[in-house]
Amino acid sequence: MINYPNSSRIDLKEEYHGVEIQDPYRWLEDIDSKQTAQWIEEQNRVTFDYLEGIPEREEIHKRLTSLWNYEKFGVPEQHGGRYFFTRNDGLQNQSVLYWMDSLSAQPKVLLDPNRLSEDGTLALTGYAVNHDGQLLAYGISASGSDWQEWRVREVGTGQDLDDHLRWVKFSSASWTKDDQGIYYSRYDEPSDGHVYKDENYYQKLFFHRLNTLQETDRLVYERPDHKEWGFDGQVSEDGRYLIITVWKGTHRENGVFYKDLYAENGEIIELLNEFDASYTFIANQGPEFYFQTDLDAPLSRLVTINIHQPERSEWVQVIPEAPDALESISLVGMRFIAVYLHHARSRVLLYEQNGSLLGEIKLPGLGSVIGFTGEQEDTETFYHFSSFTTPGTVYRYDLLSEASFVFKEPLVDFDQAAFDIKQVFYSSKDGTRVPMFICHKKGLQFDGDTQTYLYGYGGFNIAQVPTFSVGALWWMERGGIYAQANLRGGGEYGKTWHDGGAKHKKQNVFDDFIAAAEWLISQNYTRPKRLAIGGRSNGGLLVGACLTQRPDLYGACMATVGVLDMLRFHKFTIGWAWTSDYGSPEEPQDFKALLAYSPYHNIRAGTVYPATLILTGDHDDRVFPAHSFKFAAALQAAQAGKEPLLIRIDTKAGHGLGKPISKLIDETADYWAFVVNSLS
Repeated sequence: MINYPNSSRIDLKEEYHGVEIQDPYRWLEDIDSKQTAQWIEEQNRVTFDYLEGIPEREEIHKRLTSLWNYEKFGVPEQHGGRYFFTRNDGLQNQSVLYWMDSLSAQPKVLLDPNRLSEDGTLALTGYAVNHDGQLLAYGISASGSDWQEWRVREVGTGQDLDDHLRWVKFSSASWTKDDQGIYYSRYDEPSDGHVYKDENYYQKLFFHRLNTLQETDRLVYERPDHKEWGFDGQVSEDGRYLIITVWKGTHRENGVFYKDLYAENGEIIELLNEFDASYTFIANQGPEFYFQTDLDAPLSRLVTINIHQPERSEWVQVIPEAPDALESISLVGMRFIAVYLHHARSRVLLYEQNGSLLGEIKLPGLGSVIGFTGEQEDTETFYHFSSFTTPGTVYRYDLLSEASFVFKEPLVDFDQAAFDIKQVFYSSKDGTRVPMFICHKKGLQFDGDTQTYLYGYGGFNIAQVPTFSVGALWWMERGGIYAQANLRGGGEYGKTWHDGGAKHKKQNVFDDFIAAAEWLISQNYTRPKRLAIGGRSNGGLLVGACLTQRPDLYGACMATVGVLDMLRFHKFTIGWAWTSDYGSPEEPQDFKALLAYSPYHNIRAGTVYPATLILTGDHDDRVFPAHSFKFAAALQAAQAGKEPLLIRIDTKAGHGLGKPISKLIDETADYWAFVVNSLS
């Protein structure tokens, strides 16, 4: 038996809509207190003592390091004839930003975040190049925080200007056509000691003119009457319009406003202000604005709106809704490039501007793509393809010849042909047909006893597509089965699929995941003692809920940076934004649904829980780490069995954004060592 650190209980009770709720570990929400700091130190001591005793741990770390040591490339962008892309030579803690004058030129380092800190915890989290490729605006994050500081660098000299923007979060940067400044969004400075805890409300859109102090930035737009509204300012390609996407947390529905930058004292016009659907600005040709929207099209379509005749009766459909979910679309080389999800894998179609289908851009196999950005007059674009067994390869697509060419292809130390990948469909509790990918070594015998790892997410309209993971590859190489379920709540099949796993229907997500586990067992792939489940963030909630609902079904549970207290998630940082998927504890009916599955509140004393590892970061200002702290304390106190219930708390780390590769390898090695040991 493990001697867990003391997690003192306090007598704290609150009434929610007539129901008394106990919260004995509320003190762990004070993450900067001496008591919490001591608790973290003691928990980590117990956890690492356990992990260090796993015989395979060192060998796992060694092989993961070898597999991770491959080149990783970002999708190139072209500005003013210059090309910009990120590259990691293999084991660099952070990827480096390069530029070159032509595709045949030798790349030059523009920004190396590894030189900004000794431990690699400063990361490049966003950048924007101006139109002639002479200036770079870039954002840096520290220790995995969502907070960013933005600066401006001369591309030719590599020198920074004096510009320095702080308290930027959930924002990109967009250059004006004359390259005199950028539009960006920020929050007010947090109160002392609450940088990683305070709720994020009242975002404001600013214009920053080059070579001026941030204090003199011009406030472009704010809405003090709507504290939850956030703003993304984007200058149209022709430089005439500022397109303001107005978001309300993680709601699919959004608004779109605009400002005519050529008009003297031009007002901000509320073009789409009903928040009745998702609207993504794609491009414009004069007053004709192209939008991707799911209005009257759950799988999404492309329409044009003439801002001089914005009435809905005047909207024109360009590309109608298809049988597959439209994930993204861009206008490059006077053609639309549309990326669809066909049963959770990418398919790319090419259209004329009038919506006529030109053909399909063939992909190398069953996988996923990102990219296809560029301007309307460009004759080339780039995209990144990956799959469960294909590391990210970057292709250049020539719009004139309609052909793809390999631009950058990494080499990884494994045999890509040694694995099988297939997609199956199983029935959930209510009969819904759910897809799942299953990956393993060729020739594997299914005897009902194979160690199997099941991964899921199921939320926020985010699709779980085939992508390359070093950890998953190691698991398969070792002889394990890797399964990835495409649960409701995600974006695999558009709005209807998402809505089927949100708010009062959130239990469907857990039912889908439990059904996936049961299917793997019934089909003789594995058995409960040999089955591990994992997920991160909203997927951490998934694991927590399935752990508390069906502790008999798994041999190991891995919950990473999870949302685990569903009655207080909305009280920290950006947590309030997630009511789009979860509902609000302030509403009686939402509270009832949340309490029914909240992992923290559904731990039962005297239950035999399977081996569980909870992972979080002490600087996580996306999902407040106290979720994991409180869940771990309650789980340890309730355990009636002998299996370990541990929490691994990474220091100088956040939700995962910009985590150094050295930390990623350490964490991944501990992760899989725990799984292997628990399923043995």
